[in-house]
Amino acid sequence: MKGVQQIKGFFQLIRYPNLIFIALTQSLFYYRIIVPYFKNNVQSDQLLQETDFFLLLVASVLIAAAGYIINDYFDIQIDNVNKPERLILGKLIKRRWAMLLHLVLSLAGLFLTAIVAMHLNNLLLLGLNFLSVMMLLLYSSTFKKQLLIGNIIISVLTAWVVGVLFITEIRLNDTVYMQLNQAALGSLYKVTLVYAGFAFIVSLIREVVKDMEDMEGDRRFGCETMPIKWGIPSTKVFVAVWIFVLVGLLAAIAFYAMLNSWSWPFYALSFAMIIQFCFMLKNLYHAQLTADFANISKALKLLMLVGILSMSFYFLS
Repeated sequence: MKGVQQIKGFFQLIRYPNLIFIALTQSLFYYRIIVPYFKNNVQSDQLLQETDFFLLLVASVLIAAAGYIINDYFDIQIDNVNKPERLILGKLIKRRWAMLLHLVLSLAGLFLTAIVAMHLNNLLLLGLNFLSVMMLLLYSSTFKKQLLIGNIIISVLTAWVVGVLFITEIRLNDTVYMQLNQAALGSLYKVTLVYAGFAFIVSLIREVVKDMEDMEGDRRFGCETMPIKWGIPSTKVFVAVWIFVLVGLLAAIAFYAMLNSWSWPFYALSFAMIIQFCFMLKNLYHAQLTADFANISKALKLLMLVGILSMSFYFLS
């Protein structure tokens, strides 16, 4: 019985729903964006074939899982105040195992990345994933407690879930390949920028909202997050500004999609998200309790999922 509880605890520790979300994001971007772009623009296939894509997807999931574990390792005291009912380390899994699990999962993720990088002759891929591992470690140990730096790191790493797939299609030392695939790579770059940018902004908003949610425990252990340094009213203004930016970008994308006769579900989802973000502004204005900020955080996660699912409609006629 204890073994079953520990297994359940392990999957809770690595945030398995978030890992499924990462896998879904990369799968949709690969099969609904990358593969069609190369088929539509060039006669050759994309560099990243299915086997390597699967290895890279598993690598991304392993590196993310390692990041969640090391984050809980350094946050055990704070989480004991903010979310004692969700505490895994020290209860179901011994804390000393966290470092070993983090190391094993990180090395496994980098090993799989190395296989793909060597096959694609793209060492930049390995270097950037190694940097991701280091950033997750530094975020958990140091930057999470500092004003805005930790929020930006997590937002960049969230955008990297999409960006890593674009990097696999780059071969800087092959001029012929780059010229042959110029149209596909140019279009792919723009779409990557849109989805990575969307992921970055939503993640940044959500991280700051979570800081307001966790303010009590963070203050007790000397964190210098935005709501602690600036106060709740100023932090709300910061979040509201980014929501306005996101709404403006979504509106521009939706109208562009309509003018260019894109699939109607694509811009319908964009308008639906705009409406939800407007409601979120109202909820943010009235939010006072921890539960209020927790609900906004959950809504942001759902909206990010909707945004990612829009990839399914990108090439529908």
